[in-house]
Amino acid sequence: MDLRWTETAIGRHSAPMGAWLAFLSIWFGVPVAAQTVDSVDVGSDRITIRLDAAATAASSFVLSGPDRLVVDLDGVRPGGRSESGGGVRAVRQGWRDGGSRIVFDLDRPLVVTEGRFSDEGRRLTLTLSNAAPARYARATTAGRIRFQPQVAMATVVPASSSAAMIVDRRQRATASVPVPGRRRGQRLPRIEGDGDRPLVVIDAGHGGHDPGAISPHGGMQEKDLTLKTARAVRDALLASGRVRVALTRDRDEFLVLQERYAIARRLGASLFISIHCDSADNPQATGASIYTLSEVASDREAARLAARENKADILAGVDLGRQSADISSILIDLTQRETMNASAGFARLLGREATGVIPLKPNYHRMASLMVLKAPDLPSILFETGYLSNEADAQRLDSVEGRRAIAKSVERAVEVYFARRMAAR
Repeated sequence: MDLRWTETAIGRHSAPMGAWLAFLSIWFGVPVAAQTVDSVDVGSDRITIRLDAAATAASSFVLSGPDRLVVDLDGVRPGGRSESGGGVRAVRQGWRDGGSRIVFDLDRPLVVTEGRFSDEGRRLTLTLSNAAPARYARATTAGRIRFQPQVAMATVVPASSSAAMIVDRRQRATASVPVPGRRRGQRLPRIEGDGDRPLVVIDAGHGGHDPGAISPHGGMQEKDLTLKTARAVRDALLASGRVRVALTRDRDEFLVLQERYAIARRLGASLFISIHCDSADNPQATGASIYTLSEVASDREAARLAARENKADILAGVDLGRQSADISSILIDLTQRETMNASAGFARLLGREATGVIPLKPNYHRMASLMVLKAPDLPSILFETGYLSNEADAQRLDSVEGRRAIAKSVERAVEVYFARRMAAR
């Protein structure tokens, strides 16, 4: 589940690269913005980004695995020189939809404590601060920090049901800005199995423009393996005849994290299983693990995973995680304790049934604040089936036999879980 950004770096050769970008933008239709980055300078405690014209807006966020600071500039072309320094070992610039993205590879955890535009919107200064690991992990899940240059005497005047007029009295200019329409209802997947059986929803992690982790051993992508594994689990559960099954996705498509468990809730599911593959800097890291929800991470690796996975909604410069109030306002409170206990119980069952069938980490049950597990009334787990960064794990996950072993473990655990619930009634 490694969210690595791989845009082309722009450094000392920025002038010739800028010329090539301009040529490519004409030839291939890449959008060309009016403003361009003049320079990016990094000091010991601040970053200064200079533009050749006023920016419209900017935002920043941090990522882990490895540690990076990302700055998005709306309506601005990449270009100009980039100088690293302080706690930043490298600076990369690249295109993103509607502007440019600057990625700062960090030598140590740093967070932005203040950001402001000056020089009439042509300079953005970000103040940096060292961060302890726990603080940095929280920052990776906090979302974007947004910055806007001050515009004198700006007024928003309604123009129609689908647009608004922004009037700058100082410049006597107007602009029509489309207003996004209401989000359409989420497509619900097909449910398979006998109608009187409990429903298990299987969630194949990542998808679409979010590949998840990419294995250095053959280049296999997490989104493809999770979908194959989810289908194998579905087939095993349906063959048992004891449950109904639905997949949150049965094709290569992107789903916002909240949409995944919202689908399960709308279908009336009794159990939610999210399938993933892990990745680590250590190529020796191996084995499956099972995560359940807690606001307090059980260890540093759990905090790392939560920080990385909860960023899946922020890709290509767009925050896709905004949902209706009844979903986004869900909090961990006392009403969720029973659900969390049921989730932990199923995690222990799955670990027991997987022992000797697939490789497991010694401390396989972990807890983390994972967004995809935050349904308040639905027992949920996130099943890390192995490490794509480990060659043996990657080969196992990419094999039919390996996926069947995972599916067998899940099928046995589900059977025992619902048998116990039936007996307790």
